[in-house]
Amino acid sequence: MGHDFKGEVALVTGSGRGLGRMIAQTLLAGGASVALHDINEDAPAQYGESASLTALADEFSKGGGKSIAVTGDITRQADITAMVEKIEAALGPVSILVNCAGGDIGAAGGKPMPNGALDISLEDAMAVLNRNFIGTMLMCRAVVPGMAQRQRGSVINFGSLNGHVGVSPEVVYGCAKAAVIHYTRCLALEMRGAGVRVNAISPGPTTTARFLATRQTDPGKMGGASLDRYATPAEIANATAFLASDQSGFISGQVLRVDGGMTLFAA
Repeated sequence: MGHDFKGEVALVTGSGRGLGRMIAQTLLAGGASVALHDINEDAPAQYGESASLTALADEFSKGGGKSIAVTGDITRQADITAMVEKIEAALGPVSILVNCAGGDIGAAGGKPMPNGALDISLEDAMAVLNRNFIGTMLMCRAVVPGMAQRQRGSVINFGSLNGHVGVSPEVVYGCAKAAVIHYTRCLALEMRGAGVRVNAISPGPTTTARFLATRQTDPGKMGGASLDRYATPAEIANATAFLASDQSGFISGQVLRVDGGMTLFAA
């Protein structure tokens, strides 16, 4: 069953590539106007997904939908304010917010090294927390009050399986995603009376361009009938679209693990 997003304005952070790109494309296909976001114009080119963020927005708009590009650092309040103002001027108030930007990325831009519970540098730990938890919170603080005033809106925050189980390495990343998940519950509680729904998705390993380029993958998990495999970006995007849609109109404060049953017994 398709979702009808006509009249909706969606902001998907980190949508220049990977999961965010597929989510934005799925919402656009349902009729939403979509603001693509990434930290800079060149982000989509890193793994060959588009020449630039503006080029991607132009490509998406050719199919009859409406898409614009906004750039900025989600850990900087001034950047967020400027992005939201641009989106509202071009498309209207945001009614769907997908906080997909994040990642286990340290202060220098790559993976923290070392990356354990006791040896990660404080600088890297703060960078990971800011990129994931603080960035998500700041985006919600910028967009959700308007949703509450209009008494409608849907927020989908991105957690991770690492936020549900003990992991090593990527410990701070797991802690940051656990914080995102609990923040989702707290914000959902505060928004109950306003009619704004807030949920989270924790995806399993997914075959994005970055995943395929930076990890040693198991050929046996690339497809087939078994659920013991990697997810496709479309499978994560479809779950996100469900939580954004009216078909999940009485669902809030929930965490949907889209992982083929990989974490059946996780909290």
